[in-house]
Amino acid sequence: MAAVIYLDTHVVVWIQAAALDYLSPEARRRLEEADEIRISPMVRLELQYLYEIGRVTRPAGPVVDALQASLGLHVCDIPFPVVARAAEGETWTRDPFDRIIVAQASLARAPLLTKDRTLQEHYDRAIW
Repeated sequence: MAAVIYLDTHVVVWIQAAALDYLSPEARRRLEEADEIRISPMVRLELQYLYEIGRVTRPAGPVVDALQASLGLHVCDIPFPVVARAAEGETWTRDPFDRIIVAQASLARAPLLTKDRTLQEHYDRAIW
C-alpha cells in the first residue's frame, strides 16, 4: 500500500517558503518517504484567507501549483458531502478549517503532518 500523507496548512506554507528548518526531523523524514502527498481543498482555501489578510505573500493558486509541480502534491478529491458528514463528528473544535482538514485525512486513514498540538491531541494519526 502506498504511503500517503496529508499536510496541514502551516506545513504547506513552510514548504513553499523553503523553510524546512521549521519541520521536525520526523516530519521531514515522513515527507521524504511518502509515496503521495495530499492536502484537503480546505488547506487551499485557508492559504487564500491567509493571503487576503496579509499573513502570507502569495495567493493559494500559485502556491498549490508550484507544490504540485515540485512535490507531486495532490488535492484530495473525496466528495465534499462525505467530508462534511465526517467533519460533523469532529466536535472538539469550532474551527471549520481544522474540522475539514482532519476529516479529510481521517477518511483516507492517513497521517496528518501538523505542528498544531490541538490537532495532535484529537487526531490519532497526527504526526510531528
